[in-house]
Amino acid sequence: MKLPLLDRLALVLAVLASSSAIAAEPAATPYAAAGLPPAVAAAAAGIDAERIRSHVRFLSHDLLEGRGTGSRGGDIAAEYLATQFALAGLKPAGDDGSYLQKVRFAGSQTLDTSSLSFAPNDGEALPLKLFDDYVVSNHTLTENVRIDAPLVFVGYGIEAPEYQWDDYKGVDVRGKIALIIINEPPSTDPKFFKGEALTYYGRWTYKYEQAARKGAVGALIIHRDDLASYPWSVVKSSWSNEAIALADDPRQKLQAAAWVQLEVARLLLTLSGRELDETIRLAGTREFKAFELPVKMRATVDSRVRRFESSNVVAILPGADKGAARQAVLYSAHYDHLGMVPDMPGDNIFNGAIDNATGCAVVLELARAFAAMKASSGTLPPHPVIFAAVTAEEKGLLGSKYLGEHPPLPIGQIGLNLNFDSFAPLGMPESVKMLGSERLSFFPTVEKTAKAFRLAIEPDSRPLAGSYYRSDHFSMARVGVPAFSVSLGDKFAGQTREWGQERARDYTAKNYHQPSDEYRADMDFTSSVAIARFGLALGWEALSAAKPITWLPGDEFEAVRLKSERNP
Repeated sequence: MKLPLLDRLALVLAVLASSSAIAAEPAATPYAAAGLPPAVAAAAAGIDAERIRSHVRFLSHDLLEGRGTGSRGGDIAAEYLATQFALAGLKPAGDDGSYLQKVRFAGSQTLDTSSLSFAPNDGEALPLKLFDDYVVSNHTLTENVRIDAPLVFVGYGIEAPEYQWDDYKGVDVRGKIALIIINEPPSTDPKFFKGEALTYYGRWTYKYEQAARKGAVGALIIHRDDLASYPWSVVKSSWSNEAIALADDPRQKLQAAAWVQLEVARLLLTLSGRELDETIRLAGTREFKAFELPVKMRATVDSRVRRFESSNVVAILPGADKGAARQAVLYSAHYDHLGMVPDMPGDNIFNGAIDNATGCAVVLELARAFAAMKASSGTLPPHPVIFAAVTAEEKGLLGSKYLGEHPPLPIGQIGLNLNFDSFAPLGMPESVKMLGSERLSFFPTVEKTAKAFRLAIEPDSRPLAGSYYRSDHFSMARVGVPAFSVSLGDKFAGQTREWGQERARDYTAKNYHQPSDEYRADMDFTSSVAIARFGLALGWEALSAAKPITWLPGDEFEAVRLKSERNP
């Protein structure tokens, strides 16, 4: 039907007004403020909350049974991610022309027939209850071990020459059990274990590695909520299911890698005629000397052992550069979670909606957005962009460790890794945490881009948690790649900072690594959209930079980066 003349004129004027508004909009957008080219800005603007919602809903569905590493649900998640990369038009960067990079694992499930007790030289043994009092895993991947060995208290279990610190000095732990405090010596001096910020020396992974290097047959870590930055329930849920290791890892292994509740450790020290709090205090001083307790640990660790494969999912968008890439950007997120516990009463599926279906959804949207630039305008990034969804993060960053050792491009050609892990669906963010970005020459660009997106950069609110060493970017940093995670801060639009902090505490206490981390229809994925758009801008800045990104002089990862650049 033909409209009357006046109606047609009104429609034309409306379209012109709309076009004028659209043309004027970029001056007010963060994309223009960040200086992004029009095609990049359009791709960022196209990142969509409902697509993110769909990915999170599927990846955290009960059908996937918690995406356990090496489980059917985990394999379904990997195939889903590979399919999404293919639909976006990315090239496969896995094995044999596929999107899947196979990783060989060995798994060990501690059985409830296991037992552990403390036996003083004089007196009756103190039996402990598995999971309530302690957790344990046999890293030697044998079905049964029997242990009857003395306990040696080695403080924080750290040997750090650069800080003139050696908890193992003057003591021999070969064939014995190392009793270790979680975390590291307390400090406010940034030149001593980086002050209040946790270093890798404070992580439980390091403590087990070092105890094994020293010849111990076992290591028993004392848990304390404030030092670990999470409650015992997180230890219990994380260690109730299968422990996993890279099948071909040549490192020495512990027969008993264990944690013990704080109050159990208090009883243990009492049996030895010592007071726990004072012992921990002394362990944080240079006067501390390791000592053997008049107590043995007697344990039987029964395990169900299996060998299997799981996959990293890796795709690549080639860049416009014709020579060897020097500034490729790697976007990463882990897709695994804790799986399910068959005999657990009630809800026994650890769905991992926030941790980390949200991060995967962001990476999928970034992949689609980058590919859309080429499809819509022919715009290619200056250098290749790699997208990786990695496995076995919850088992000790194992999938990303394998990726770092078997990268799709030589390590010296990967200029930056931006990692995405867990985004609370709480609405529009007004702040972010970029832990580790301050260690890079890229940090001024991070500050400039955050300002353009109206995002305040918050310092680490929990420096003792050692967040930099607890996510997959750390695996890339260890091989030299400049790397950090993009995380939400505490401030959200229309809410106070205290409101955001309370939500974060509530999630840690009630939902983190619990079956209750599930998808809900009322989740607001505006936060994930904002992070994805910000991440796209950061990646483009790195791809377009005049010079490759470097670690700041003296950083712990600088030397390995320089080595990788000499051998690209």
